[in-house]
Amino acid sequence: EDVFFTGINSYRTSQNLTILNKNENAECLADELAEQFKNRPCTNNTGSATVPGTEPQFADYPKILTKCHVNVSDTRDGSIMPACVPRLESSLVLTNFTKSQYSRSLNDSKFTGMGIGKENDWIVVVLTTNTPGGSYSTDTDTKDDHDDDDDDSSGFTFSIGLVNYLLVLIMSFCFFLC
Repeated sequence: EDVFFTGINSYRTSQNLTILNKNENAECLADELAEQFKNRPCTNNTGSATVPGTEPQFADYPKILTKCHVNVSDTRDGSIMPACVPRLESSLVLTNFTKSQYSRSLNDSKFTGMGIGKENDWIVVVLTTNTPGGSYSTDTDTKDDHDDDDDDSSGFTFSIGLVNYLLVLIMSFCFFLC
């Protein structure tokens, strides 16, 4: 992950952009999402080749955000970019991000931070901004008691979180096409 992080920042420097800082909450989210992807096969339409509107949905996304201490409202300006590269060969991984629909986000100066997670053949990059809507800052209201109880006393929050997640994914992929 450190080599890839350095590679992305070298790429941004070559594009006359500022480097991305490490964002621990985004890294947590990237790790958790990579875990969700790990048993999915690589195909011609997964990861950076995903057709907008066919992105995988994770019913437990609100729980992942809670585990990473992130409020969904702090993610709407960010970008989540999964890629599947057999054996995560480093030069191919970098190319998968710099020579694909993801390059548009990597070339966007609004992004200031990054988190990276990987599992098996999957790598997930989460880009963050320095705005309230994309900072992935720590949610001070998040309760993390490390148990697996389904204490969903806030079902409304779950439905809002899922809707926002879907909107972020749809808007991210529309952003790549425009």
